[in-house]
Amino acid sequence: MKKLSILAVAFAALTFAACGGKKTTDNVEEQDSVKSFEQEQIEASIKMHFDSLASELGKLKQLPVVQKDGVIKLTDAEKQVKPDYLLDVTSADNAMTLSEKYRVLSALQVDKEVAKLYDMETEELDKAIAKLAADINDPSFKAIEGSSDVYETAQGLYDAMNQNGRINYFWQIVASSLVEQLYVTSQNTDKFISAFNDEAAANVTFRIILIQDALSRLTEYDPEIAPVAEAIAPLTVLNATTVDELKAQLVDAKEKIAASRNALVNLAQ
Repeated sequence: MKKLSILAVAFAALTFAACGGKKTTDNVEEQDSVKSFEQEQIEASIKMHFDSLASELGKLKQLPVVQKDGVIKLTDAEKQVKPDYLLDVTSADNAMTLSEKYRVLSALQVDKEVAKLYDMETEELDKAIAKLAADINDPSFKAIEGSSDVYETAQGLYDAMNQNGRINYFWQIVASSLVEQLYVTSQNTDKFISAFNDEAAANVTFRIILIQDALSRLTEYDPEIAPVAEAIAPLTVLNATTVDELKAQLVDAKEKIAASRNALVNLAQ
């Protein structure tokens, strides 16, 4: 899956099933013609669905914890109590597979934004992020050079990763980013929830739905996606439409969110 487009694999697998996997010598050309048409239809359908999911995701604003317009403001006193729940930079060294590297990179970039809120030094985080980006060596990241933030999951990044055959990793990035943002929010709910409005609260639910839809479909073609889908499945308990609902649900789901986060970045349970 590292060099082949997930769409190509999906299209090949589904086509084989649709055509029965058998061929007689008498009607080879006819079946090849039908198969080619079915392949085109299946590939187009799969691509259209993922494009739609990515487009909807791109319309949503980032959660307040990573927004750069100062929606979350900490007092000097609050900044004195530094968060002890951010990922250790050694997570970059512990990420072994390419999937893990993408997920940890996304999570660390979220944590970097949180560290900035507390006026913490980010030099070590920058080094860890740079190491992961170098290890991954994904040309798709050039599409977001202006922002340099993978977690922003802009349409340009989706299009680039699609073109470079890394669309499965795009959905791992957005899953890890969302879970890390939810985890951070759940660690300081009273403060961070104040930056949400009802629309932002509802967007959390919609993000989960979109990401789970993509991951569940991808599990049919990429076994590395299955653990990611399983990790975020418990987050369906978050179905808020208001800030008050989200606050209560974050408190109730705090352990589930932590477990999802641990699974995605390969932390000890």
